[in-house]
Amino acid sequence: MNRGGSASVSSTETRSSTGIRESALYSITVRDHVMIAHSLRGEVFGPAQQRHGATYLVDATFRRRELDADGIVVDIALATTALGSVLADLNHRDLDEHPEFAGVNTTTEFLARTVADRLAERIAAGALGPGATGLDGLAVTLHESHVAWASYERDL
Repeated sequence: MNRGGSASVSSTETRSSTGIRESALYSITVRDHVMIAHSLRGEVFGPAQQRHGATYLVDATFRRRELDADGIVVDIALATTALGSVLADLNHRDLDEHPEFAGVNTTTEFLARTVADRLAERIAAGALGPGATGLDGLAVTLHESHVAWASYERDL
């Protein structure tokens, strides 16, 4: 079930100054979006201290050192469904009124971690299939606009 999202796959490699491969990770990224309302406390936020809406483009990148038995990082359809499920609890919500976020500044950075942690819970519960047990890491990026975004990365 694709819900209109998109996905990409890549393999990355890091080399030392001598050109020797130090580590390599495969990754797959799925994308969705979420629309929220919130306000932020603190002078640093200027006009964002007032309640306002935000639409985030959300990328979830799953990483692993070795491909699974099927030759993939993780099932794209299951990853897309899991991201959509995590975002559904936040979508079209005023986060200032969300009981879980009482007294919390729901900054883009904070929300990136929230989405990553909730995805990690779903991975641990088996929602991304048995092949997901070999995932090494996860990164979530929330794009506020075409020029600004925040990410949170974690090990699994």
